[in-house]
Amino acid sequence: MDGKVCLITGASGGIGLEAAKALAGMGATVVLVGRDATRTEAAVSAVRAAAPQAKVEWLKADLASLQSVRELAATFKARYPRLDVLLNNAGLILDRREVTADGLEATLATNHFAPFLLTHLLLDVLKASAPSRIVNVSSDAHYAARLDFEDLQSERGYIGFRVYGTSKLANILFTRALAKRLKGTGVTVNALHPGTVRTGFGHNTKGFFRHIVKLGAPFMISAEKGARTSIYLASSPEVESVSGEYFYKCRPRKPSSVARNDDFAERLWQVSEQLTGVKA
Repeated sequence: MDGKVCLITGASGGIGLEAAKALAGMGATVVLVGRDATRTEAAVSAVRAAAPQAKVEWLKADLASLQSVRELAATFKARYPRLDVLLNNAGLILDRREVTADGLEATLATNHFAPFLLTHLLLDVLKASAPSRIVNVSSDAHYAARLDFEDLQSERGYIGFRVYGTSKLANILFTRALAKRLKGTGVTVNALHPGTVRTGFGHNTKGFFRHIVKLGAPFMISAEKGARTSIYLASSPEVESVSGEYFYKCRPRKPSSVARNDDFAERLWQVSEQLTGVKA
């Protein structure tokens, strides 16, 4: 990874931080994205401690805000002439419905619309840096998810884990549709399930899911193990030409039938373009 530049969202802790440590240790320049200065600066220090020779920087962004995503892309491109790996890792789950300043349901805004927009804004530099890679962290939670285009913002009923699953389903559909559009460009895109990981994820909730996370913690894998598939997809020569797939434990995995529905993927793409302001 010498000479390569990696941008990682949600890198102030958990699997994002572990991926940053590993990629920095391989020689990559790593740019961490976080919304909390104290936590993200601590993450930068942790990366430097793990890889003393690492080139590491952090950029502030709130992925629940489309304007913040646009500013992140602009700042990155102003500072870096290339991008070899975009790791869309940031994730959110809420037990109560919240709406962003853009009028979007917050979980879907953070988990899907933010990486959709960020990826589009960075596609030019990714293509110019080819061969390059996009890695989207999804989840097996998508297997139980449904995609209701008549209520995409969950206004008729809100169940936190179901909405989270829908956002992870959207990650795979986005990956599938983007892979088709990137054929012949030298840019690949893949999605993954990291496993059930013991991190701070879900601790911001106050309801039932928070208790499930606490009870299940002893049976969850470490963030280091959870980051392995992200690291593999970002760096391994074995998947240099693989695109449009879903991985678990560094191996391809068959996603749900809904996640393989190309009509859904295209419809979601069109809706996402409209809601994020991306031009077709």
